[in-house]
Amino acid sequence: MIIPAVDLINGRVVRLFQGDYGQKTEYSWTPQERFDLYVSEGARQLHLVDLDGAKDASKRQLAAIRDLIRNTPAPIQIGGGIRSESDVADLLAAGAERVVIGSKAVKEPDAVAVWMKKYGAEHIVLALDVNVVDGRRLIAVAGWQQSSGVTIEELVEKYLPFGLKHVLCTDISRDGTLKGSNVELYRDLASKYPDVAFQASGGIGCLADVAALKDTGVKGVILGRSLLEGKLTVKEAIACWQKE
Repeated sequence: MIIPAVDLINGRVVRLFQGDYGQKTEYSWTPQERFDLYVSEGARQLHLVDLDGAKDASKRQLAAIRDLIRNTPAPIQIGGGIRSESDVADLLAAGAERVVIGSKAVKEPDAVAVWMKKYGAEHIVLALDVNVVDGRRLIAVAGWQQSSGVTIEELVEKYLPFGLKHVLCTDISRDGTLKGSNVELYRDLASKYPDVAFQASGGIGCLADVAALKDTGVKGVILGRSLLEGKLTVKEAIACWQKE
């Protein structure tokens, strides 16, 4: 499945380069305009990142998020600074299909496992951002500024007993580069954990990059900058993904 993504700061569509707030590109469209376009081109799942909420949970753009959900027919998964159970409950109550949890899932897996049990594993996506160092896929936290020392395999296996269903995996070195995905990373993870629906994120710059992921076993492909900069359209990406 092709999953178009929109990042929000102060209600505006933006892109950060490799998670750096200092390297921000702001676009002229409203988030609703982008989601309307993506749905019109066939998107059946959308991804939203609240970057204000990621920086400061008290500044979560909940009103804007509610409006987007109410006015968008496709389901939306939402992340950005999910640090407490109330964050999860608020977003699900606002109509989010899934809540995307990053650093908290690494730092406090026991708490997140409880949320998975309470709210349903199908409503939780683990966002695991990795740096590949000497062959080890180490998860980064705190806006990619720190290494957790934990590999993605170790964390996935910790959550499997709790019904883990969705993992959004980003190779940090590829994010925002438009230079292609880490195909081998996704192929290996999907092969090791066939019951987990992996979403590939980072580096998609053209249709060839989408095609390269088709036989990896990933269930979703996140598209962000490539759509905003007109490198491809959702319609083209879906046709490429579905073409046998």
